[in-house]
Amino acid sequence: MPRSTAVPASASPWAPADRRAQQREVKRMAVLRTAAQLFNERGFHATSLDDIAERLNVSKPTLYYYIENKDQILLECVKMALDLMQTGIGEVRAAGGSAIDQLKACMRIYSGVVTQDFGMCVIRIGEDPLPDPLKKELRRLKAGIDGHFRRLIEEGVAEGALAPCDPKMAAFMLAGALSWIGRWYRPDGDLTPDQIADQGIELLLNGVLQRAPSQVNP
Repeated sequence: MPRSTAVPASASPWAPADRRAQQREVKRMAVLRTAAQLFNERGFHATSLDDIAERLNVSKPTLYYYIENKDQILLECVKMALDLMQTGIGEVRAAGGSAIDQLKACMRIYSGVVTQDFGMCVIRIGEDPLPDPLKKELRRLKAGIDGHFRRLIEEGVAEGALAPCDPKMAAFMLAGALSWIGRWYRPDGDLTPDQIADQGIELLLNGVLQRAPSQVNP
């Protein structure tokens, strides 16, 4: 009896589920990033879903495959930036080191995030346009970041690296100054994000008063 030959199954015309999920996530991120750019340029209320779809060169109904509404887009954009800050600061804290070195590293992370699309969205738009229930998680994340700065300042004072001060006030001042970078930063400006971070950290920690050579940090 002749031996039968197995016929290979036809390849599925559909991509594997994990690849489809990956492709969907890439497209969803494109929607969020484009929306953040438009929010930063025009403001939240002046940007419509039609505007986002037009810039992406897709139909408005296509957007609903990736997002529910404009509030959800803003929520995710702001949360994305705050998560980046929280994760970066958490890694700095886990690595340890002196309080002043950790504080500088956390300031650099903060400054870097607010020069990115999602970070600028936190500063220029924030959570104010969102309904109160959606604001709670964002405020919790902000409070966590503020808590890290306060504790680092307290530790810096205890180590003698920082002058005695009110940690709450100092944290507000540092975060406020760093946040303002997100207002005036332009990708086509004279300074790169790293240069802004370098100069910002130096000015915020050492000030602008003239000091004797022995007082200047190397």
